[in-house]
Amino acid sequence: MQSGMKPLGKLRLGINIDHVATVRNARGGDYPDPLRAAKMAQEAGADGITAHLREDRRHISDADIDGLMEMLTVPLNFEMAATAEMQAIALRHKPHAVCIVPEKREELTTEGGLEVAREENKLAHFIAPIREAGCRVSIFIAADMRQIEAAHRIGADIVEIHAGPYCDAFSEGHYDVANDELAKIKEMAAFGHSLGLEMHAGHGITYDTVKPIAALPEVMELNIGHFIIGEAIFIGLTPAMAQMRRLMDEARA
Repeated sequence: MQSGMKPLGKLRLGINIDHVATVRNARGGDYPDPLRAAKMAQEAGADGITAHLREDRRHISDADIDGLMEMLTVPLNFEMAATAEMQAIALRHKPHAVCIVPEKREELTTEGGLEVAREENKLAHFIAPIREAGCRVSIFIAADMRQIEAAHRIGADIVEIHAGPYCDAFSEGHYDVANDELAKIKEMAAFGHSLGLEMHAGHGITYDTVKPIAALPEVMELNIGHFIIGEAIFIGLTPAMAQMRRLMDEARA
């Protein structure tokens, strides 16, 4: 895949609303409402909404998923761990996409990519009924050839590359490390695309780190949550989204 190739299509922006629910749950009430944030994001031009229903329900709740499925006119990307409980919820709702992520009780946020190669047989059986129900299946993994090959073998439709190592290194001023991590993302985006996978990226993306990822022609969607929700505290959700979209479009051009 040549770096100068034309983009494969419009770069989509998915907005993760988890941390609106984090703020709500800090007081145990109903405000701020993540469904209101999803509606605002949708009206402001988001191409999709992402919500991660965790085992411990620390932010998004079952009622939030019910409401999103009823309200949204853009696709819902339902992030979840590979557990029987979450599989049953996905099969009941049948969202547009299901993104399988690793999950640890003690982590503040998703810390790494899913270990697909080690759990290949288990995950293949896990995602099969979800795909049969009509949901697109995405796997959140590191920029690692072995994991991407395994995701392809188990029948995933999409790979979302974990952009955190690049974004974290950049924000900490470790630019040589950041360049190395970006090179991995670039190589693996091209490799995954060559296998017929749709390539996405997410985790840790900010205004300062979005352009190099958005410029990768094989990447079709960015899922961004924490930074945009945090920026919305200062300038509002719609302007925060508009600025991210502008940077994405400039890089894509």
